[in-house]
Amino acid sequence: MGTDYSDLHDPNAEYTMRELSAETMGADGARPAPRDLEITDVQTTMVDGNFPWTLVRVYTDAGVVGTGEAYWGAGVPELIERMKPFVVGENPLDVDRLFEHLVQKMSGEGSVEGVTVTAISGIEIALHDLAGKVLGVPAYQLLGGKYRDEVRVYCDCHTEAEADPQACADEAERVVHELGYDALKFDLDVPSGLEKDRANRHLRPGEIRHKAEIVEAVTERVSDDADVAFDCHWTFSGGSAKRLASAIEDYDVWWLEDPVPPENLEVQEEVTKSTTTPIAVGENRYRVTEERRLIENQAVDIVAPDLPKVGGMRETRKVADVANQYYVPVAMHNVSSPVATMASAHVGAAIPNSLAVEYHSYELGWWSDLVEEDVIEDGYIRIPEEPGLGVTLDMDAVEAHMVDGETLFDPA
Repeated sequence: MGTDYSDLHDPNAEYTMRELSAETMGADGARPAPRDLEITDVQTTMVDGNFPWTLVRVYTDAGVVGTGEAYWGAGVPELIERMKPFVVGENPLDVDRLFEHLVQKMSGEGSVEGVTVTAISGIEIALHDLAGKVLGVPAYQLLGGKYRDEVRVYCDCHTEAEADPQACADEAERVVHELGYDALKFDLDVPSGLEKDRANRHLRPGEIRHKAEIVEAVTERVSDDADVAFDCHWTFSGGSAKRLASAIEDYDVWWLEDPVPPENLEVQEEVTKSTTTPIAVGENRYRVTEERRLIENQAVDIVAPDLPKVGGMRETRKVADVANQYYVPVAMHNVSSPVATMASAHVGAAIPNSLAVEYHSYELGWWSDLVEEDVIEDGYIRIPEEPGLGVTLDMDAVEAHMVDGETLFDPA
């Protein structure tokens, strides 16, 4: 028999001066139907996609179920199980309070950043889906309404010959003209064959020339037909990142993403301010507090939070609000299933400074099978008007692609 994570002993959770349960806060008064409901269970099922997606379901005594998704990673399902006792019996419509309640209860277990925030994010997204269903409104309405009917998608592209500039250009052309996307991203942290030491983060001149050749080949091939970003996956030193960014300034680069590791804000700021190449950062920052520092220090030209990782839908909205004060657009990093992808699209509809939402699964033929609805069409996500997120899990597809050893959700 496995460990019961919901029953772990944690003195910080069992006693906190900032207890935010409905009973302690005096927020447990009766509400008229259909708003008089309680959470009865929280469950997870992990799907083996191009990432191991953790799907989340919140059940209620009214029979209404909300579906969400936490950013992938080991330990996330166990953390969600750990948090279940803190939300069972609560009214799921109190989304903000429940988010803060979980952050406080899990403070001793790392709710400042990392996988604990990721786990909370999955529950928070499910609460938005559930609240929308109860109130009969789409999730974007819970975030203040919408600026746009559809959200642009950028396709994260790959090729077997990832270090060959012409192969990358060929794939860019195919994705634009055959698949219909007008926004793309390619990796630049690819081997050039000129590396001497992979540990020191230093780029030799030949390596920079090689990466510039990829940028030149791709941007010139698709020209005005598509915007193209390039991802470095927080790989290089500050000096190398500045030299790389400078070397591609003459090309039509949408943005250069994560050129340096995320821990040192001062280095990130120095790199961003050294170049006219737009710099995008944000997927490895947690909650609005960490994203805020990037924005307020003007260490980023485009902020790229990952919604099911950063804290959920309202937290991403808060990041966007701060960014908007500095005229910074938001391009949401996203490696999720259709569930969190649609959650990101709802936020993208509700904020003024939405640039695009990433799609990372174009090579995975069954990605769209996980839900009954169409999600991406012609490089855009049309925002559904159905209550909640507007997507319905196809349980047969979920079961067919579960990670070995996982158990399917209980029926709704």
